[in-house]
Amino acid sequence: MRTSFARLVPKRRARCLVGAFAMLLATPLFAQPSSTKKELAGRIVQLQMPGIVSIAQGLVERPAALMLQDAGQAMQKRIPVDKREAASKRVQESVKKYVDEAGPMVQARAIKLAPSVLGAELESKFSEDELTQLIAWMESPVSRKFQQTMPQIQDAFLQKLVADARPMIDPKLLTLEQEIRDSLGLPVLPAGTKSSAKPAAADQAPKAK
Repeated sequence: MRTSFARLVPKRRARCLVGAFAMLLATPLFAQPSSTKKELAGRIVQLQMPGIVSIAQGLVERPAALMLQDAGQAMQKRIPVDKREAASKRVQESVKKYVDEAGPMVQARAIKLAPSVLGAELESKFSEDELTQLIAWMESPVSRKFQQTMPQIQDAFLQKLVADARPMIDPKLLTLEQEIRDSLGLPVLPAGTKSSAKPAAADQAPKAK
């Protein structure tokens, strides 16, 4: 037997609920953002567009880089030495084709989604005055200098971090490499051998946008 809403709620209470729903429908629950606020949020999204495009491209490139790395490891185990160069070239061509095709597609989606998603978040979390202040800062010469200078500052920091961490990391990398070679049945590295793996160089590390 089906149970309807009308059977669960007495008629008098149902009439009250209908009236309450009508009042809720007639009264906006949230104030609609002003057109000025929407324009300010849109301006901030546009100022952030280079970073948005970069995030989209990274979304495409990261899995491709991992697959390329896995393919390289597989070739070392399964492809004869005299055929590895040709196989590596085919793999790289496939990866490039994927990135060239998928990159623009994901970037286009990011550009399309940004105003409705990021813009809406900015409108809900910042006041009109705060959005105005943000734009003033982002368009200021100081902010532009900061954005232009940060990559070099980050590079200098990462170079120093790599040099500082190398004495701690190298022995651990060597231990890891020995364990991997042992798992694969490869000969143990001679004593005193340095690991072939290296800590990520500063120019290989991801840069904050």
